[in-house]
Amino acid sequence: MSGKPANTRRKKRPISWQLQTAKARFSEVFRRARSEGPQYVTRAGKEAVVIVPAEQFEKLTAPRPQPRSLVEFFRQSPLYGVKLDLKRDPDFGRDIEL
Repeated sequence: MSGKPANTRRKKRPISWQLQTAKARFSEVFRRARSEGPQYVTRAGKEAVVIVPAEQFEKLTAPRPQPRSLVEFFRQSPLYGVKLDLKRDPDFGRDIEL
């Protein structure tokens, strides 16, 4: 083992650490999570946990205010106020022989 994290970066993919390496180099994993973003830790070759800064965790897990009604839900939509053209051509079906 080289002692380096198993880097599986692909277009902004966070660094992936094997569990034993993450344990041995926890200070570096911690520092990178704070400065570079989420750090994946793998176990038996599969992603097991992600280490993220506390601020990011709080943002991801913070309760979101729930609308009191369906009407309020639609009013909070980013599409609220957009005019839709709901007119459609009348369809009289087609002539068929029975």
